[in-house]
Amino acid sequence: MTTDAGRREFLRRMAQSAGVATTGGLLWAYLLGQQQQVSAHALRPPGALPEADFAATCIKCGQCVQACPFGTLRLAASGDDVPIGTPWFSPRDVPCYMCEDVPCIAACPTGALDRGLPAIEEARMGVAAIDQESCLSWQGLRCEICYRECPVRNDAITVENHPRRTSGHAVFVPLVHASHCTGCGICEKACPTELAAIRVVPPDLVKGRIGDHYRLSDGSGPGSPGATPVRGEDQGKRVPGLDYLNEDTP
Repeated sequence: MTTDAGRREFLRRMAQSAGVATTGGLLWAYLLGQQQQVSAHALRPPGALPEADFAATCIKCGQCVQACPFGTLRLAASGDDVPIGTPWFSPRDVPCYMCEDVPCIAACPTGALDRGLPAIEEARMGVAAIDQESCLSWQGLRCEICYRECPVRNDAITVENHPRRTSGHAVFVPLVHASHCTGCGICEKACPTELAAIRVVPPDLVKGRIGDHYRLSDGSGPGSPGATPVRGEDQGKRVPGLDYLNEDTP
């Protein structure tokens, strides 16, 4: 009887251990999946490596946070939409004020923040996107605060004159040029609307990709001597989306 009871107890504990291990594995897989989803929305410090490389390199030491003189950076805590312990910032709270010496990069011990960044103006923390239905300027009011506050204005943000056909005055609207936008978020912080009409988001959430099978020219027309086609590795192959306007002409 004692031997049988001991065997049953052993089997019971083995079953419990297997159940705990299975539950733990499922929970860990869920957490990893959640981390991948929230990482896509995180605004990282200047010079941050691509998200997958950043996640693999950052050791969550917080030295970049301590080095930031403006309190822009913070380590994600439980409840934040960012993987716990990783550095990030919310522009509406405190934007990146683009220190020339970039102390957060100098403080990083692992290279998760690239020391090869030539200048803070070359940082691409995110890209500003304008909600035209909420933007005061796009609604016909004079604002342009985002333009005036932009540290790289006339490059990252410009203002264009849009004449109105039905009235005698023009509308001056801000436009964002992603190739020059650092993602600092100063424009978002300064926006006077209740919910910012201009927001900084990771570039992958708003920027598309034209596709290698399309050909761009200098405007002189398809098949002309001045055309400068851009082709991918599949040059000459039939690819989805290729229409007669993009095919080779005899």
